[in-house]
Amino acid sequence: GVKQLMIRTGHRRTSYAKRCPKHRPSYSPAHVWVRLPDHRLNTSCSPYPIQSGIGFQLANLHAMWPVLQTLQQLDAFSHLAKLQVNGSPCVLAKRGGFPVGFPPLSGMKVYINGKFYSEQNAKVSVFDHGLLYGDGVFEGIRAYHGRVFKLKEHIDRLFYSAKAILLDLPMTHAEFMEATLETCRRNKLTDGYIRLVVTRGRGTLGLNPNRCSNPQVIIIAGKIQLYPPSLYKKGMEIVTVATTRNHHNAVNPAIKSLNYLNNIMAKIEANIAGYEEAIMLNAEGYVAECTGDNIFILKGSRMFTPPLSSGALHGITRGTAIDLVTDLGVLTSEPNLTRYDLYNADECFLTGTGAEIVPVVKIDQRVIGNGKPGPVTKKVVKAYKELTKVSGERIAKR
Repeated sequence: GVKQLMIRTGHRRTSYAKRCPKHRPSYSPAHVWVRLPDHRLNTSCSPYPIQSGIGFQLANLHAMWPVLQTLQQLDAFSHLAKLQVNGSPCVLAKRGGFPVGFPPLSGMKVYINGKFYSEQNAKVSVFDHGLLYGDGVFEGIRAYHGRVFKLKEHIDRLFYSAKAILLDLPMTHAEFMEATLETCRRNKLTDGYIRLVVTRGRGTLGLNPNRCSNPQVIIIAGKIQLYPPSLYKKGMEIVTVATTRNHHNAVNPAIKSLNYLNNIMAKIEANIAGYEEAIMLNAEGYVAECTGDNIFILKGSRMFTPPLSSGALHGITRGTAIDLVTDLGVLTSEPNLTRYDLYNADECFLTGTGAEIVPVVKIDQRVIGNGKPGPVTKKVVKAYKELTKVSGERIAKR
Protein backbone atom coordinates (compact mmCIF):
# COMPACT_ATOMS: atom_id res chain seq x y z
CA GLY A 1 0.00 0.00 0.00
CA VAL A 2 0.94 3.63 0.26
CA LYS A 3 3.67 4.38 2.75
CA GLN A 4 2.87 8.07 2.89
CA LEU A 5 0.60 10.50 1.12
CA MET A 6 0.28 14.05 2.38
CA ILE A 7 -1.49 16.96 0.70
CA ARG A 8 -1.29 20.40 2.23
CA THR A 9 -3.02 23.36 0.71
CA GLY A 10 -4.40 26.75 1.63
CA HIS A 11 -8.01 27.48 0.70
CA ARG A 12 -7.93 31.26 0.69
CA ARG A 13 -8.51 33.13 -2.55
CA THR A 14 -5.56 35.09 -3.86
CA SER A 15 -4.99 38.03 -6.18
CA TYR A 16 -4.27 35.46 -8.91
CA ALA A 17 -8.02 35.19 -9.49
CA LYS A 18 -8.19 38.89 -10.29
CA ARG A 19 -5.42 38.61 -12.84
CA CYS A 20 -6.76 35.42 -14.43
CA PRO A 21 -10.58 35.45 -14.27
CA LYS A 22 -10.90 32.24 -16.27
CA HIS A 23 -9.19 30.35 -13.44
CA ARG A 24 -11.53 31.51 -10.65
CA PRO A 25 -11.73 30.38 -7.97
CA SER A 26 -8.01 29.97 -7.34
CA TYR A 27 -6.10 29.17 -4.22
CA SER A 28 -2.73 29.60 -2.60
CA PRO A 29 0.14 27.32 -3.64
CA ALA A 30 -0.31 23.65 -2.84
CA HIS A 31 2.29 21.15 -1.78
CA VAL A 32 1.94 17.46 -2.50
CA TRP A 33 4.15 14.70 -1.11
CA VAL A 34 3.74 11.23 -2.47
CA ARG A 35 5.32 7.96 -1.44
CA LEU A 36 4.33 4.90 -3.42
CA PRO A 37 5.93 1.51 -4.00
CA ASP A 38 7.97 1.45 -7.20
CA HIS A 39 5.64 -1.01 -8.94
CA ARG A 40 2.77 1.49 -8.69
CA LEU A 41 4.67 4.38 -10.27
CA ASN A 42 3.13 4.38 -13.76
CA THR A 43 2.98 8.07 -14.61
CA SER A 44 1.64 7.82 -18.16
CA CYS A 45 -1.81 8.94 -17.02
CA SER A 46 -0.64 12.38 -15.88
CA PRO A 47 1.46 15.26 -17.18
CA TYR A 48 2.99 15.44 -13.69
CA PRO A 49 5.49 12.58 -13.18
CA ILE A 50 5.11 11.12 -9.69
CA GLN A 51 8.03 9.44 -8.01
CA SER A 52 8.44 8.06 -4.54
CA GLY A 53 9.09 10.78 -2.00
CA ILE A 54 9.06 13.65 -4.51
CA GLY A 55 7.31 16.91 -3.61
CA PHE A 56 5.25 19.06 -5.95
CA GLN A 57 4.43 22.76 -5.67
CA LEU A 58 1.52 23.69 -7.88
CA ALA A 59 -0.05 27.07 -8.55
CA ASN A 60 -3.56 26.18 -7.39
CA LEU A 61 -5.98 23.37 -6.81
CA HIS A 62 -6.86 23.27 -10.49
CA ALA A 63 -3.22 22.42 -11.20
CA MET A 64 -3.27 19.79 -8.45
CA TRP A 65 -6.18 17.95 -10.01
CA PRO A 66 -4.15 15.96 -12.60
CA VAL A 67 -1.94 14.74 -9.76
CA LEU A 68 -5.01 13.52 -7.89
CA GLN A 69 -6.19 11.88 -11.10
CA THR A 70 -2.92 9.99 -11.29
CA LEU A 71 -3.21 8.88 -7.69
CA GLN A 72 -6.71 7.62 -8.36
CA GLN A 73 -5.56 5.67 -11.40
CA LEU A 74 -2.71 4.24 -9.30
CA ASP A 75 -5.44 3.16 -6.84
CA ALA A 76 -3.51 5.04 -4.17
CA PHE A 77 -6.55 6.30 -2.31
CA SER A 78 -7.77 2.79 -1.62
CA HIS A 79 -4.62 2.11 0.41
CA LEU A 80 -4.35 5.53 2.02
CA ALA A 81 -2.12 5.84 5.05
CA LYS A 82 -2.24 9.58 5.67
CA LEU A 83 -4.02 12.48 4.00
CA GLN A 84 -4.03 15.90 5.62
CA VAL A 85 -5.34 19.27 4.52
CA ASN A 86 -3.94 22.13 6.62
CA GLY A 87 -2.89 19.62 9.24
CA SER A 88 -6.34 18.09 9.63
CA PRO A 89 -7.53 14.73 8.33
CA CYS A 90 -9.39 15.00 5.04
CA VAL A 91 -12.37 12.71 4.58
CA LEU A 92 -12.32 10.86 1.27
CA ALA A 93 -15.23 9.49 -0.63
CA LYS A 94 -15.53 5.74 -1.06
CA ARG A 95 -12.68 3.64 -2.46
CA GLY A 96 -11.08 5.38 -5.42
CA GLY A 97 -12.78 8.70 -4.68
CA PHE A 98 -11.43 12.25 -4.37
CA PRO A 99 -11.60 14.62 -1.40
CA VAL A 100 -15.04 16.22 -1.28
CA GLY A 101 -15.10 19.84 -2.38
CA PHE A 102 -12.23 19.75 -4.85
CA PRO A 103 -12.90 21.58 -8.13
CA PRO A 104 -13.95 19.55 -11.17
CA LEU A 105 -11.44 18.66 -13.84
CA SER A 106 -10.92 21.50 -16.30
CA GLY A 107 -12.94 21.03 -19.47
CA MET A 108 -11.07 19.02 -22.05
CA LYS A 109 -12.83 18.95 -25.41
CA VAL A 110 -12.70 15.66 -27.29
CA TYR A 111 -13.37 15.49 -31.03
CA ILE A 112 -15.70 12.71 -32.17
CA ASN A 113 -16.96 12.63 -35.75
CA GLY A 114 -16.95 16.36 -36.35
CA LYS A 115 -18.29 17.44 -32.96
CA PHE A 116 -16.68 18.33 -29.65
CA TYR A 117 -17.70 16.79 -26.37
CA SER A 118 -16.62 17.26 -22.77
CA GLU A 119 -14.34 14.59 -21.39
CA GLN A 120 -17.23 13.18 -19.37
CA ASN A 121 -19.52 12.96 -22.42
CA ALA A 122 -17.00 11.72 -24.97
CA LYS A 123 -18.37 8.24 -25.70
CA VAL A 124 -18.56 5.57 -28.37
CA SER A 125 -20.68 2.44 -28.52
CA VAL A 126 -19.72 -0.60 -26.45
CA PHE A 127 -20.33 -2.53 -29.68
CA ASP A 128 -17.58 -0.63 -31.50
CA HIS A 129 -15.08 -3.12 -32.88
CA GLY A 130 -12.26 -0.83 -31.84
CA LEU A 131 -13.20 -1.73 -28.26
CA LEU A 132 -14.31 -5.32 -28.85
CA TYR A 133 -11.41 -6.41 -31.07
CA GLY A 134 -8.83 -3.63 -31.31
CA ASP A 135 -10.01 -3.13 -34.89
CA GLY A 136 -8.82 0.31 -35.93
CA VAL A 137 -5.78 2.52 -36.36
CA PHE A 138 -4.27 5.43 -34.49
CA GLU A 139 -1.53 8.03 -34.42
CA GLY A 140 0.31 9.70 -31.56
CA ILE A 141 1.35 13.24 -32.46
CA ARG A 142 3.26 16.00 -30.66
CA ALA A 143 2.68 19.74 -30.51
CA TYR A 144 5.53 22.11 -29.69
CA HIS A 145 5.52 25.88 -29.37
CA GLY A 146 2.17 26.34 -31.09
CA ARG A 147 2.93 23.95 -33.96
CA VAL A 148 1.93 20.34 -34.60
CA PHE A 149 5.14 18.52 -35.43
CA LYS A 150 5.24 16.31 -38.55
CA LEU A 151 1.45 16.39 -38.85
CA LYS A 152 1.41 15.55 -42.56
CA GLU A 153 3.67 12.55 -42.02
CA HIS A 154 1.47 11.25 -39.23
CA ILE A 155 -1.68 11.55 -41.32
CA ASP A 156 0.12 9.84 -44.21
CA ARG A 157 0.92 6.91 -41.93
CA LEU A 158 -2.66 6.80 -40.70
CA PHE A 159 -3.84 6.34 -44.27
CA TYR A 160 -1.22 3.63 -44.88
CA SER A 161 -2.32 1.72 -41.78
CA ALA A 162 -5.99 2.06 -42.70
CA LYS A 163 -5.34 0.78 -46.22
CA ALA A 164 -3.51 -2.24 -44.84
CA ILE A 165 -6.55 -3.31 -42.78
CA LEU A 166 -9.12 -2.32 -45.45
CA LEU A 167 -10.58 0.46 -43.33
CA ASP A 168 -12.18 3.24 -45.38
CA LEU A 169 -11.41 6.50 -43.63
CA PRO A 170 -14.41 8.86 -43.54
CA MET A 171 -12.34 12.05 -43.99
CA THR A 172 -9.78 13.38 -46.43
CA HIS A 173 -6.14 13.98 -45.58
CA ALA A 174 -6.75 17.74 -45.36
CA GLU A 175 -9.82 17.25 -43.16
CA PHE A 176 -7.86 15.10 -40.71
CA MET A 177 -5.17 17.77 -40.49
CA GLU A 178 -7.66 20.57 -39.88
CA ALA A 179 -9.61 18.54 -37.32
CA THR A 180 -6.37 17.88 -35.43
CA LEU A 181 -5.45 21.56 -35.41
CA GLU A 182 -8.97 22.59 -34.36
CA THR A 183 -8.89 20.13 -31.46
CA CYS A 184 -5.69 21.79 -30.27
CA ARG A 185 -7.35 25.21 -30.57
CA ARG A 186 -10.43 24.13 -28.61
CA ASN A 187 -8.19 22.85 -25.83
CA LYS A 188 -5.81 25.82 -25.99
CA LEU A 189 -2.99 23.36 -26.50
CA THR A 190 0.33 24.74 -27.73
CA ASP A 191 2.60 22.06 -26.24
CA GLY A 192 1.37 18.54 -25.69
CA TYR A 193 0.34 15.21 -27.11
CA ILE A 194 -2.46 14.40 -29.56
CA ARG A 195 -4.04 10.99 -29.94
CA LEU A 196 -5.89 10.42 -33.23
CA VAL A 197 -7.97 7.25 -33.35
CA VAL A 198 -10.17 5.73 -36.07
CA THR A 199 -12.17 2.65 -35.10
CA ARG A 200 -13.98 0.23 -37.39
CA GLY A 201 -17.26 1.42 -35.89
CA ARG A 202 -20.30 -0.16 -34.28
CA GLY A 203 -20.89 -3.75 -35.28
CA THR A 204 -22.16 -7.09 -34.00
CA LEU A 205 -20.53 -9.32 -31.42
CA GLY A 206 -19.07 -11.33 -34.28
CA LEU A 207 -15.71 -10.67 -35.93
CA ASN A 208 -17.05 -9.75 -39.38
CA PRO A 209 -15.94 -6.17 -40.11
CA ASN A 210 -18.41 -5.93 -42.99
CA ARG A 211 -21.17 -5.67 -40.43
CA CYS A 212 -19.64 -2.51 -38.95
CA SER A 213 -20.80 0.93 -39.96
CA ASN A 214 -19.67 4.50 -39.48
CA PRO A 215 -16.00 4.45 -38.45
CA GLN A 216 -15.48 6.61 -35.39
CA VAL A 217 -12.90 9.41 -35.61
CA ILE A 218 -11.64 10.47 -32.18
CA ILE A 219 -9.05 13.14 -31.43
CA ILE A 220 -7.76 13.83 -27.93
CA ALA A 221 -5.41 16.72 -27.21
CA GLY A 222 -3.71 16.54 -23.83
CA LYS A 223 -0.41 15.75 -22.14
CA ILE A 224 1.79 12.70 -21.84
CA GLN A 225 4.88 11.80 -19.83
CA LEU A 226 6.12 8.31 -20.64
CA TYR A 227 9.24 8.28 -18.51
CA PRO A 228 10.49 10.21 -15.47
CA PRO A 229 12.40 13.38 -16.44
CA SER A 230 15.51 12.12 -14.65
CA LEU A 231 15.94 9.35 -17.23
CA TYR A 232 16.34 11.91 -20.00
CA LYS A 233 19.32 13.39 -18.16
CA LYS A 234 20.96 10.33 -16.64
CA GLY A 235 19.96 7.80 -19.25
CA MET A 236 17.75 4.73 -19.11
CA GLU A 237 18.43 1.12 -18.27
CA ILE A 238 16.50 -1.35 -20.41
CA VAL A 239 16.13 -5.10 -20.69
CA THR A 240 15.42 -7.67 -23.41
CA VAL A 241 12.18 -9.60 -22.90
CA ALA A 242 10.94 -12.97 -24.12
CA THR A 243 7.84 -11.66 -25.92
CA THR A 244 8.60 -11.78 -29.65
CA ARG A 245 7.64 -8.95 -31.98
CA ASN A 246 4.67 -9.71 -34.20
CA HIS A 247 5.48 -11.66 -37.36
CA HIS A 248 4.90 -9.85 -40.67
CA ASN A 249 2.45 -12.54 -41.73
CA ALA A 250 0.42 -12.11 -38.54
CA VAL A 251 -0.28 -8.52 -37.47
CA ASN A 252 2.28 -6.62 -39.49
CA PRO A 253 4.34 -4.36 -37.15
CA ALA A 254 4.17 -1.61 -39.80
CA ILE A 255 0.44 -1.22 -39.09
CA LYS A 256 -0.18 1.17 -36.22
CA SER A 257 -3.33 -0.60 -35.13
CA LEU A 258 -5.41 -0.45 -31.96
CA ASN A 259 -4.31 -4.01 -31.21
CA TYR A 260 -1.24 -3.26 -29.07
CA LEU A 261 -1.32 -6.41 -26.95
CA ASN A 262 2.04 -7.58 -28.34
CA ASN A 263 3.69 -4.41 -27.03
CA ILE A 264 1.72 -4.47 -23.80
CA MET A 265 2.82 -8.03 -22.97
CA ALA A 266 6.43 -6.97 -23.47
CA LYS A 267 5.87 -3.89 -21.31
CA ILE A 268 4.42 -6.08 -18.55
CA GLU A 269 7.55 -8.23 -18.64
CA ALA A 270 9.73 -5.14 -18.35
CA ASN A 271 7.71 -3.78 -15.44
CA ILE A 272 7.88 -7.09 -13.59
CA ALA A 273 11.65 -7.05 -14.04
CA GLY A 274 11.76 -3.50 -12.69
CA TYR A 275 12.46 -1.65 -15.93
CA GLU A 276 10.66 1.17 -17.74
CA GLU A 277 11.31 -0.13 -21.24
CA ALA A 278 12.14 -3.37 -23.04
CA ILE A 279 13.78 -4.55 -26.24
CA MET A 280 11.73 -6.92 -28.40
CA LEU A 281 13.38 -9.40 -30.76
CA ASN A 282 11.77 -10.78 -33.90
CA ALA A 283 11.17 -14.47 -34.64
CA GLU A 284 14.71 -14.81 -36.05
CA GLY A 285 16.28 -13.40 -32.88
CA TYR A 286 17.25 -10.03 -34.35
CA VAL A 287 16.51 -6.75 -32.60
CA ALA A 288 13.20 -5.25 -33.76
CA GLU A 289 12.36 -2.32 -31.50
CA CYS A 290 11.30 -1.44 -27.97
CA THR A 291 7.72 -1.63 -26.72
CA GLY A 292 6.99 1.92 -27.82
CA ASP A 293 10.20 3.23 -29.36
CA ASN A 294 12.72 2.65 -32.11
CA ILE A 295 16.31 1.98 -31.04
CA PHE A 296 19.60 3.42 -32.33
CA ILE A 297 23.22 2.59 -31.49
CA LEU A 298 26.47 4.37 -32.34
CA LYS A 299 29.59 2.32 -33.00
CA GLY A 300 32.70 4.17 -34.05
CA SER A 301 31.68 6.84 -36.55
CA ARG A 302 28.47 5.17 -37.74
CA MET A 303 24.91 5.00 -36.48
CA PHE A 304 22.89 1.78 -36.72
CA THR A 305 19.19 1.06 -36.31
CA PRO A 306 17.18 -2.10 -37.09
CA PRO A 307 15.66 -2.22 -40.58
CA LEU A 308 11.91 -1.88 -40.97
CA SER A 309 11.86 -5.46 -42.23
CA SER A 310 12.99 -6.62 -38.77
CA GLY A 311 9.70 -5.60 -37.23
CA ALA A 312 10.49 -1.98 -36.42
CA LEU A 313 7.70 0.53 -36.77
CA HIS A 314 7.96 3.16 -39.52
CA GLY A 315 8.66 5.71 -36.79
CA ILE A 316 8.21 9.39 -37.56
CA THR A 317 10.74 10.36 -34.90
CA ARG A 318 12.98 7.56 -36.17
CA GLY A 319 13.09 9.23 -39.58
CA THR A 320 13.70 12.61 -37.97
CA ALA A 321 16.62 11.21 -35.96
CA ILE A 322 18.20 9.74 -39.08
CA ASP A 323 18.00 13.16 -40.76
CA LEU A 324 19.47 14.93 -37.71
CA VAL A 325 22.33 12.43 -37.44
CA THR A 326 23.07 12.89 -41.14
CA ASP A 327 23.25 16.67 -40.61
CA LEU A 328 25.86 15.97 -37.93
CA GLY A 329 27.96 14.12 -40.50
CA VAL A 330 27.16 10.64 -39.16
CA LEU A 331 25.89 8.05 -41.61
CA THR A 332 23.14 5.62 -40.57
CA SER A 333 22.99 1.98 -41.65
CA GLU A 334 20.09 -0.44 -41.16
CA PRO A 335 21.52 -3.98 -40.83
CA ASN A 336 20.06 -6.80 -38.79
CA LEU A 337 21.28 -6.27 -35.24
CA THR A 338 21.78 -8.77 -32.43
CA ARG A 339 22.01 -8.14 -28.71
CA TYR A 340 25.79 -8.54 -29.05
CA ASP A 341 25.81 -5.43 -31.26
CA LEU A 342 23.82 -3.49 -28.67
CA TYR A 343 26.03 -4.54 -25.75
CA ASN A 344 29.18 -3.33 -27.50
CA ALA A 345 27.81 0.01 -28.75
CA ASP A 346 29.47 3.28 -27.84
CA GLU A 347 26.12 5.03 -27.46
CA CYS A 348 22.45 4.14 -27.57
CA PHE A 349 19.19 6.05 -27.61
CA LEU A 350 15.48 5.46 -28.21
CA THR A 351 13.12 7.52 -30.34
CA GLY A 352 9.35 7.87 -30.40
CA THR A 353 6.70 10.55 -30.61
CA GLY A 354 5.64 10.03 -27.01
CA ALA A 355 9.11 9.30 -25.67
CA GLU A 356 10.92 11.83 -27.92
CA ILE A 357 14.67 10.97 -27.66
CA VAL A 358 15.87 9.05 -24.60
CA PRO A 359 19.50 8.08 -23.90
CA VAL A 360 20.17 4.46 -22.91
CA VAL A 361 23.12 3.71 -20.63
CA LYS A 362 22.65 0.03 -19.77
CA ILE A 363 21.15 -2.96 -21.62
CA ASP A 364 20.65 -6.31 -19.89
CA GLN A 365 23.06 -5.12 -17.17
CA ARG A 366 25.76 -4.33 -19.77
CA VAL A 367 27.02 -0.76 -19.49
CA ILE A 368 26.86 1.15 -22.77
CA GLY A 369 29.94 3.29 -23.43
CA ASN A 370 30.97 5.03 -20.22
CA GLY A 371 27.56 4.62 -18.65
CA LYS A 372 26.43 8.15 -19.46
CA PRO A 373 24.54 9.72 -22.38
CA GLY A 374 27.07 10.06 -25.20
CA PRO A 375 28.14 13.22 -27.04
CA VAL A 376 26.37 12.33 -30.30
CA THR A 377 23.18 11.48 -28.42
CA LYS A 378 23.31 14.85 -26.67
CA LYS A 379 23.74 16.61 -30.01
CA VAL A 380 20.77 14.76 -31.48
CA VAL A 381 18.61 15.70 -28.48
CA LYS A 382 19.63 19.34 -28.81
CA ALA A 383 19.05 19.38 -32.57
CA TYR A 384 15.61 17.77 -32.09
CA LYS A 385 14.58 20.43 -29.58
CA GLU A 386 15.73 23.18 -31.90
CA LEU A 387 13.85 21.65 -34.84
CA THR A 388 10.58 21.38 -32.91
CA LYS A 389 10.71 25.09 -32.14
CA VAL A 390 10.35 26.08 -35.79
CA SER A 391 8.86 23.10 -37.61
CA GLY A 392 5.26 21.98 -37.89
CA GLU A 393 1.76 23.12 -38.81
CA ARG A 394 0.72 26.27 -37.00
CA ILE A 395 -2.16 25.72 -34.58
CA ALA A 396 -3.36 29.31 -34.54
CA LYS A 397 -5.38 30.39 -37.55
CA ARG A 398 -3.67 32.96 -39.72
